[in-house]
Amino acid sequence: MYINATGFYIPEERVPNEYFTKITGMTDEWIFQRTGIKTRSRAREDENMNTMSVEAVKNALPSLPYDIKEVDLIISSTYSPFDTVGTAAHVVQYEFGIEDAKAFTMSSACSSFINAMEIVEGYFATGKSGKALIIGGDKNSAYSNEDDPKSGHLWGDAAVAFFISKERVTDNDYEVFDIYTRALGCLGKGPEGIQLRPRNGGIRMPEGKDVFVQACTYMPKNALYLLEKNGYTFNDLSYFIGHQANMRILKNIANNINFPEENVLSNIEELGNTGSASCALVFAQNEDKFKKGDLVCISVFGGGYSAGACLIRI
Repeated sequence: MYINATGFYIPEERVPNEYFTKITGMTDEWIFQRTGIKTRSRAREDENMNTMSVEAVKNALPSLPYDIKEVDLIISSTYSPFDTVGTAAHVVQYEFGIEDAKAFTMSSACSSFINAMEIVEGYFATGKSGKALIIGGDKNSAYSNEDDPKSGHLWGDAAVAFFISKERVTDNDYEVFDIYTRALGCLGKGPEGIQLRPRNGGIRMPEGKDVFVQACTYMPKNALYLLEKNGYTFNDLSYFIGHQANMRILKNIANNINFPEENVLSNIEELGNTGSASCALVFAQNEDKFKKGDLVCISVFGGGYSAGACLIRI
């Protein structure tokens, strides 16, 4: 399957580390050393997953090589929906008049976008869809606990949109030639590692050490699985994009797989952990770096636990 166009929406506000010094006493240096985060994006009060999704789609439209009404499948991937009934998928369908599309929202924590890509792959394989739109994103600030010293300072807000087709539409399309996801609920601290309980504490990461260890293990492990399955090694990769949870995780992975750090793409220093947008957002932001023939691997890890990876040929 092929990526035809991408778009994104990032709120204008940036919250610096010093903001949390007043709340928890953690300094800019302390936060940056442990997370790689300097600022994080924050949505306005009147912004949410629905509004950010609409803006991400609008951002993609100038480069979309067909009428948006040809889309027949819309998937929203998020763990922080604004409305659990009228979801972002339905709002986008309404806003752009995409009448002949299936539309739904799914969640698998921070790995949701790759899970959504695999769902699209399944719809394409069964002939039930030919052109799909995936919107990924989260308004983490709606649920974050700023006074939580373990994770209150991690979260950013953003949304990203990918238009994907079963068949190649133009020579500028990117080929997604393999996807792999897995649930890891039986691993380590499992569902207790990261939590979002809206009426009981919001987003928390009580088992940060376990999350760090598992993410460092499974993001490269799943990437290697896909590479070897398709006859490649890490040496064949042009760029690696890992989930933007912690810069130390990304540096650890680069060191362990002997991969150049400059080719590990990231936005966490400015935007923080943008959840379900994360890796897809990094990809969309860096399209100007890619050249024809580049091989890009996206590898994700999320709460629950969940994980996945995909290979994209530019």
